[in-house]
Amino acid sequence: MRIVLSIVAIGFLSVVNAQENKVWTLKECVDYALENNISVKQSELDKNISIEDVKAAKWNFAPNLNASASHSYNFGSSIGVSGARIPADFRSNNFGINSSINLFDGFANIHTLKQAKIGVEAQDAAIMKMRNDISLNVVNAYLQILFAKEQLKVAESQLAISENEVKRVEELVQAGVLPQGDLLNIKSTMAADNQSLIVAQNTLTITQLQLAQMLQLDVMSIEVEEVAVDIQDQKILGNSVTAIYDKANATFPEIKLAELNIMSAEKSIKIAQGNYYPSLTMSFGVNTAYQHRQGSTDIAPFLFSDQIDDNMGQSIIVSLNIPIFNRYQFRSNVNKSKVNYQKIQYTLESERLRLRETIQTAYTDAQASSKSYDAATTSVEAQTKAFDYAQERFSVGAINSFDFNQTKNNLVNAQSQLIQSKYDFMFKLKVLEFYFGVPFIAE
Repeated sequence: MRIVLSIVAIGFLSVVNAQENKVWTLKECVDYALENNISVKQSELDKNISIEDVKAAKWNFAPNLNASASHSYNFGSSIGVSGARIPADFRSNNFGINSSINLFDGFANIHTLKQAKIGVEAQDAAIMKMRNDISLNVVNAYLQILFAKEQLKVAESQLAISENEVKRVEELVQAGVLPQGDLLNIKSTMAADNQSLIVAQNTLTITQLQLAQMLQLDVMSIEVEEVAVDIQDQKILGNSVTAIYDKANATFPEIKLAELNIMSAEKSIKIAQGNYYPSLTMSFGVNTAYQHRQGSTDIAPFLFSDQIDDNMGQSIIVSLNIPIFNRYQFRSNVNKSKVNYQKIQYTLESERLRLRETIQTAYTDAQASSKSYDAATTSVEAQTKAFDYAQERFSVGAINSFDFNQTKNNLVNAQSQLIQSKYDFMFKLKVLEFYFGVPFIAE
């Protein structure tokens, strides 16, 4: 038993280690999330229920068939023609087969079937919406890891610069070229850079944990593959907001789901209105009864006799039900269905309005991010030149440590801003492309 448990534990640890050591691509992350997400699986089960509703609606057109059987035993007495009480015991068996079919039900079955089929399409649209949301969240989490990695590289680079400067200033202080205060300032900067490095490491760890949790992995961290960040391709911004909206309005599952709900509400109205129509039903039946009597006669009470009756009958019944007055229930159901239909129409309008506003905001954000990225790129170029110049002057004692640190901090801030604006711009471009129907990941 211990050997078996050991093997199971080793196997489990192997799986966990494999997940921890694996380098995930963006496509693998998205595919894994879509395949294993619990909410998606629940929605797929809901779709199976809708499929069963379609099957049930189809079978409503078929006749039903029921068999019945009963056995009874009766005992007692009765008054004969002579006025004397005579015993009368009997037992009976009854067998029957009955079937009925709706010849006309106000088209309720037809509309119910159509509504059930609409329900399956609605579930497909709901699942697609959920898959889109998950994909968008995974892409964002993946980019956050890449952003945190680049921030970490900047922090490491700045700490390395500070460490080298501390060594160089120590030598200059010992040689009497620079005062002790410059060394203290540089060491203070190195301590701050070390703290920034720790913050960057923690940020990376958190982003890796968040993606692992999003994928529902039983690990604390996930390593991702670097991807080429091509933000020079800005073709999507060449399209107008109206063009992007029209494409999204025609393809987005949220809109399709709202449209399908309207179609379903229309069927609900027709189903409710069907109650105003007469209904016509035909029934068929075959019944057999066996009865065994045991008793006596009033002529000779002391003599018992047995009698067996065997009855068989067939029936065909056509029933017509004409609704005349049903305490306002039918009309109330129709009115409520119509109100619900109007509400769902407003839901469609609301979804379209929300989609348009979202695309307008995303388009404006992408344009702003483009300008921010260009400005950040220019700033880094300028701050890099300023830092190189300050480093040369500081090395010869032309500026003090405070001015040097100020220039260095300006460079760090510019680099951080560039990284942030780059990934922010990339994500916003991806969002716009998503609304335009471009997949997150090229197949």
